[in-house]
Amino acid sequence: MIKEADFWEREKVKCGLCAHGCRIEDGERGICRVRENRGGTLYSLVYGKAASLTPDPIEKKPLYHFHPGTTALSFGTVGCNFRCLYCQNLSLSQGDPDASYLREIPPEDIANMTKRYDGIAWTYNEPTMSYEYSYDVFKLVKGNGGYTVYVTNGYMEKGPLKKIGPYLDAMNIDVKAFSEDFYKKVVGARLEPVLKTCRRGHELGIHIELTYLVVPGYNDGAKEVGEFCSWVHDELDENIVVHFSRFHPHHKMRDLSPTPAEKMREVREIAHEKGLNYVYLGNLPANNDTICHKCGRTVLKRGYFSSGKDELRDGKCPKCGEIIPIVL
Repeated sequence: MIKEADFWEREKVKCGLCAHGCRIEDGERGICRVRENRGGTLYSLVYGKAASLTPDPIEKKPLYHFHPGTTALSFGTVGCNFRCLYCQNLSLSQGDPDASYLREIPPEDIANMTKRYDGIAWTYNEPTMSYEYSYDVFKLVKGNGGYTVYVTNGYMEKGPLKKIGPYLDAMNIDVKAFSEDFYKKVVGARLEPVLKTCRRGHELGIHIELTYLVVPGYNDGAKEVGEFCSWVHDELDENIVVHFSRFHPHHKMRDLSPTPAEKMREVREIAHEKGLNYVYLGNLPANNDTICHKCGRTVLKRGYFSSGKDELRDGKCPKCGEIIPIVL
């Protein structure tokens, strides 16, 4: 199934979905490989096509301050506008939109499947690659009372984000480093558009959590991590959730070692020193309970991919009454 794409310039056939702004010749595809110029019209090649549909705890996205303890239907297809040297979902990010294993599922069917769960998360590959499909599904899911999530690299342009914003409840945005050099050499993109998406999403009232994969020798320096944390504090909010994730060797970066556990504890300490209140560690055993930033009371116990007993009272700490920024 193909569908005419949203957000493109007809005269030049220039895609306006992401910050790459690809100009696509007739018969060619953009960097994402899933948007194609056919006779002067830009089409999405993955509308209605599913590669993976799996129920997951919302904590696995990871989203720790968004409907904890609930289950989301995780959806993925193929295509990505990044070329991460350590990609762990290569079969999907670089997958063929014409592959026989892709299932064609109308938006109405996806929305009906979602009724069995609490919401839906567009994940596994970059969700904006199937923007038109997600937009249609999200409108239906919201009409049914479910929540909607993007797990994204944040390379979306302003127009698409603004259009889908009323139907998008939460985003986990992957800020892969805090240097343009890293983005250019390791992922084939730029940092600034990602930061703009973080700001815009926050301004639109979308629940935002950030993930920063700590890659040894590449983006784990105290100065860079500190600058990232200061940016979150100053440009977004001190209560924005940050997940520091442990790197594991994959794809073209198999020569590296996993991030040392001590380094992970170090970056969390830097984040706290910079004034961030809610910082969690991923891909390794760690204490990720939610603790009141005012009095230190544990208000939500959490396992590796689950949330346990909730001590909150009307969204407030039971000890000091401080409002805890968790969407319940």
